[in-house]
Amino acid sequence: MADQSTSEQDTAGGDRPSGPVPQGATPTDADASAGPTPTGHPDASSDAAAADEPRSGDALSATVPAEELGEEELELSDIEAQLIEDMDRLQSERNDYLDQLLRTKADFDNYRKRMLKQQSEHQERAAEALVEKLLDALDTFELAVAHGQGYEQVRDMLVTILTKEGLERIDPAGAKFDPNEADAVAHEDGDGGPVVAEVLRPGYRWKGRVLRPAMVKVRG
Repeated sequence: MADQSTSEQDTAGGDRPSGPVPQGATPTDADASAGPTPTGHPDASSDAAAADEPRSGDALSATVPAEELGEEELELSDIEAQLIEDMDRLQSERNDYLDQLLRTKADFDNYRKRMLKQQSEHQERAAEALVEKLLDALDTFELAVAHGQGYEQVRDMLVTILTKEGLERIDPAGAKFDPNEADAVAHEDGDGGPVVAEVLRPGYRWKGRVLRPAMVKVRG
C-alpha cells in the first residue's frame, strides 16, 4: 500500500513533463527549484558583479597615491616655469645682440662717411697746395707773354714745381721699346730689336706710377 502511494507521488511530481507553465497555472515546488525562467535579459546579479569589478583607470588611481600625483604635477609646473624663464632669457639676449648689431652698423656707416669726407678734404687741400705753387709759374708766364720772351723760363719753372710734387718725364729716345711706358704709333725698318727711334709726345709718371705713356716711333 505504501509503495503504491510513493509511486503515485513520483508520477504526480517527479515524472511531470517539463515545459512552460500554462497561463493561470500555479507553479509547483519542482518548478521553483528548477530556477528562474530565462527571459533573454542579463541577470541583475551579473550586473552587480560587473559593477563591483575595478576598471583600469580606477585600478591606476588605486595603485598611485594622491601624494605622488601631486608631486608629478608640481614637477611639471617647475619644468614649464623653467622653460618660460629660458625663453625669456634667450629673447632678451637676442634683443641685446640685435641692438649691438644695429649700433655697430650705425657706427660703421658714420665712420665710412667720415673717412670719405676726410679723404675728399685731403684731396682738395692737396690740389689747392699744388695750384698755389703754380701761381709763380703763372705770373712768370704772363710776363713772358707781355714781353714776347722768357717762355723757356716759364717752362723750366713749371717743370721744377711739378717734379718736386712727384711728376717725372718719360722720354725713351734711343732706348729699348717698353710697351708698359710707351705706345708705338709708327714703325720703320731697321736692324736689331725694337728701339725707340723718335719720341712724338713725352709721357709722365706721377710718384712712380705711369700717368701717361709716351707716344713713340719704333725702329727694328
